[in-house]
Amino acid sequence: MGAPHVHRPGGTEVTEVTDATGARRAEAREEAVEAALGKLDLDARTRLLAGQDMWSLPALPEIGLKSLVMSDGPIGVRGVRWTPDDPSVALPSPTALAATWDPALARRAGRLLAQEARRKGVHVLLAPTVNLHRSPLAGRHFEAYSEDPHLTGAIGTGYVLGVQDGGVATTVKHYVANDAETDRFTVNNVVAARTLRELYLAPFEAIVRDARPWGVMTAYNRVNGPTMTEHHHLVNEVLRGEWGFDGVNVSDWTAARDTRRCLAGGLDIAMPGPGTVYGEALAAAVRAGEADEALVDAAVRNVLRLAARVGALAGAEPAVTDPPAPVDGDALAREIAHRSFVLLRNDAVLPLAPGGTVALIGAAARDARVLGGGSAQVFPDHVVSPLDGLSAALPAGALTHAVGAHPDDGLAPAGPGFALRAVCRDATGAVLGAVPLPGGQVQWIGDDLPAGVSHDTLHSVEITGTFTPRESGGHTFGTRGPGALTLTVAGRTLYDGVQATGDEPDPFEALLGTPLERGTVPLTEGVPVEVSLLHRLTGHPAEPLPGVLFSLLHLGPRRDPDELIAEAAEAARAAGTAVVVVATTERVESEGFDRTDLRLPGRQDDLVRAVAAANPRTVVVVNAGSPVEMPWRDDVAAVLLSWFPGQEGGAALADVLLGAEEPGGRLPTTWPATLADAPVTRVTPAGGELHYTEGLFTGYRAWDRSGTAPAYPFGHGLGYTTWEYEALEPAPDAATVRVRNTGTRPGREVVQLYAAPVDDPAERPARWLAGFAGVTAAPGETAEARVPLPGRAFEVWDEAAGAWTTVPGTYEIQAGRSVTDTRLRALLELPGETQPLLVR
Repeated sequence: MGAPHVHRPGGTEVTEVTDATGARRAEAREEAVEAALGKLDLDARTRLLAGQDMWSLPALPEIGLKSLVMSDGPIGVRGVRWTPDDPSVALPSPTALAATWDPALARRAGRLLAQEARRKGVHVLLAPTVNLHRSPLAGRHFEAYSEDPHLTGAIGTGYVLGVQDGGVATTVKHYVANDAETDRFTVNNVVAARTLRELYLAPFEAIVRDARPWGVMTAYNRVNGPTMTEHHHLVNEVLRGEWGFDGVNVSDWTAARDTRRCLAGGLDIAMPGPGTVYGEALAAAVRAGEADEALVDAAVRNVLRLAARVGALAGAEPAVTDPPAPVDGDALAREIAHRSFVLLRNDAVLPLAPGGTVALIGAAARDARVLGGGSAQVFPDHVVSPLDGLSAALPAGALTHAVGAHPDDGLAPAGPGFALRAVCRDATGAVLGAVPLPGGQVQWIGDDLPAGVSHDTLHSVEITGTFTPRESGGHTFGTRGPGALTLTVAGRTLYDGVQATGDEPDPFEALLGTPLERGTVPLTEGVPVEVSLLHRLTGHPAEPLPGVLFSLLHLGPRRDPDELIAEAAEAARAAGTAVVVVATTERVESEGFDRTDLRLPGRQDDLVRAVAAANPRTVVVVNAGSPVEMPWRDDVAAVLLSWFPGQEGGAALADVLLGAEEPGGRLPTTWPATLADAPVTRVTPAGGELHYTEGLFTGYRAWDRSGTAPAYPFGHGLGYTTWEYEALEPAPDAATVRVRNTGTRPGREVVQLYAAPVDDPAERPARWLAGFAGVTAAPGETAEARVPLPGRAFEVWDEAAGAWTTVPGTYEIQAGRSVTDTRLRALLELPGETQPLLVR
C-alpha cells in the first residue's frame, strides 16, 4: 500500500503579481493611464469608446496607443478574418472542458489560447461564456460550462487565469441571464433577486473575485426591465461597486442601443463600428448637456487600463512581461478531449481487448462534428475523425466502416470532396482577391474581407472549384442566403435568380438565410466536376454591419435508409465489437436559435437498435454538445459521451476505446431520459418576457425536488478502475476525503462534496455542490483530497436585507461520485442562532 497523496484543486492564484513589485507596476500603469487621458480632447475620448470596425478600436498615436484587437472564442482564436488562411487550434467545446472538472486544465487551455491570440495579433478574447445550462433546449448550451454555478465559476476562473497568464484579456460573457437564444435581442428575463444572486450572478462573481478578469461582455437581453448594456444596478452597483471589477465592459455585438442610457449604465465600449451609439454621437450628447463627461472619462480610463495591461499603451509596462512556455496545441487538444469524455455506461466491454475486430458505424464517424455552430466556429488546419483515429490505431484489417444512417437529413454546407475558393471581383470583372473556402460558406461581416477587397469596390463573389463525389448517384445542390445567385454544377445551371430575405426571427439566422434546394445532378464516384455559386452584390453595404453571407449547400445520394441500416447491422454482426457514432448537426445546436426537442436527427436511433440487436458488444459514442435522448441506452454495452471534441477528437477516441487513456469526464449537467422528464424547459418568452418561475430549482436541484430520476445525474461518469471512499472529515472551511483505488489500473477520481441542510430554515434545495477536487492513484493506493468549503456554500441572499446571510445549523456533507452516488456522509455544525429567514 502506497503512502497517501494529498491533492488540492488547482488554478486559484491571480495573474498579476500582487507583491510590492506588482503593486508598483500596477500603480505605474495607472499613472500612465491618467497621463494619456489628460492628453485627449472630447472627440478623441469618445472615439476610443466605439469600434472602428468589426473587431478593433482606433489607434491614437498622439498618446502611443495601439489599436486594440478583439476576436471570438472560446474554443480557439479566429482572429479578425473568417478565413482558413490562418488556421486556429480547435479545442473541445466548453461543455467538454467543464466535464473535466479540472480548473488547472482549464488554465492550461487558456494559456494555449493566449499563445494563439498573440500569434494572431489579438489583445482581447471574447470568452468565456459562463451562462448556466438552465434548459436543455438552449441552442448555445454547448458554448457554456454547466448547470451549476460553483462548477461554472471554478472552470471559468481557470480559463480566465490562463488567458491572462499570457497577457491577453478575456471578456467574461454574457452578463447576465443570457441563457437561451429565442428573442435574445429583445427578451426581458424576469428573475427574482435571490435567484439572480445565488445562481446566475454567482459564476461571474466568483471569476471577478478569483481571477480578476480584464473584461466583461454585457448581453443583448433585458433583466427585470433594463437592457444589460444600460443596467446601472447590475453593472455599476453590483459588478463594479460590490465586486470591485476594474476592467472594461464591452457590449455584445450591436447590443448598444441608446447613447445616454448606455453611458449611465456603465457600458465602456460599443461594438462593432463604425456606426455605434458612442463616438460622434456621444461627443454630441456631452456638448448638448445630455451625457455626463465625467462618465466618459471613467469609461476611457477603463479602456486605457485594458490597453496598458495588454501592452498596447506606450509608457506602461504590461501586466505580463514573460508569457508562459509554449504549449503544444495538438497535444493539449487531444488531452482535453480524452479527459472530457464521459463514460455513461460500461457493461465490461471497454476498454477493448487487443486483437479483436471493430465495425465502426455512422456517417458521423467519417465526417466528425468537432465544434458547435455560430460565433464559436474556427478553422483548424486538420480534423481527426473517429474513422481517422481508429484507422491509425488499429492493425490493418481490424476495422470496417458502414454509414448506417446520416445525422443530416437535409442540405448542409459543402464539405468533404469539395475543393473551393472564393473569388472577389469588381464591377469590371477584375479580380480583387481570392481565398480558400473550406465548408462552402462565405461569412464576411464588416471588414472581415480578403486582403485587397473593400465593400466599396466589391461587386461579386464567386464560390468556385471542384467536387469529387465519394458516392455515385444523384447529388442535390442548394443555396443559402439572400441576394442574386447563379448556381452551376457540371456545366448545368441549377438556379439563376434573386433570393429574397427570409423572415427568421433572430437576426443571426436572418442574415444567413434559409437553406433552399436548387437541383439534383447524377455524378460518378471519384470523377471531379466543376461547381460555381456566383453572388452579385447590389446597392450599398448595409449598416451598421455590412456583410457578405451566402453558402453553397450539398446533399449526397440517399439510398434507402432501411438498406443502409441493414448493411450496418451485418457489419456489426461480423465484428467482435460494434462502435456506433451518433451526432447532432448545426441545424440542431447553434447560436441563433433554440432546440425544439432532444431527439437525435435522422434514423440514428433506429440504427443503434439494429446494431445492438446484431452485436451485444455495441458501444455508442454520442457526438453532441448538450443532452440528447437515448432511448436505447439500456440495450447497448457501453455509452460514451464525446461532446464536440475538437480537432483531435478521433485520436482521443481511439486512445479511450483502446485503453491507452481513461475516459476522465464527469457530467457537468444532468441528462434527462426524455424532454418530458426535464423539470425546466421553457425558453420561449410570452409577451416579450421570460419568467424564471422555477427560482433556485434548476438542474439537479430541480430533479431532486421533482423526485424523477434522470437518465444520468449531474457529476456521473465511470472510469476504467474502481474507487472506495474510506474517510470523510469535514470542517467549516474544508473537508478531507480519503479514497482508495481498488481496481487494476491507475486512475483519476473526481471527489464531489454536496452540502445538505438539516431542518433548513431558508427554503433551499435539498443539496448543492459545495466543492470538488481531482485525485489520482495507482492500483491499491490511497489518495487524500482536501476540498475547500467556501463560506458562500452556507450563505443565502436575503432579499429583505439586500445582503448575504450565513445560515447556521447542521449540514450533512455528502462525499461521492455524483449527486446521487453518495459514498460517505458526515455532519457539520455551523455555530450561530438558527431562526426562520425571510429570504424569499
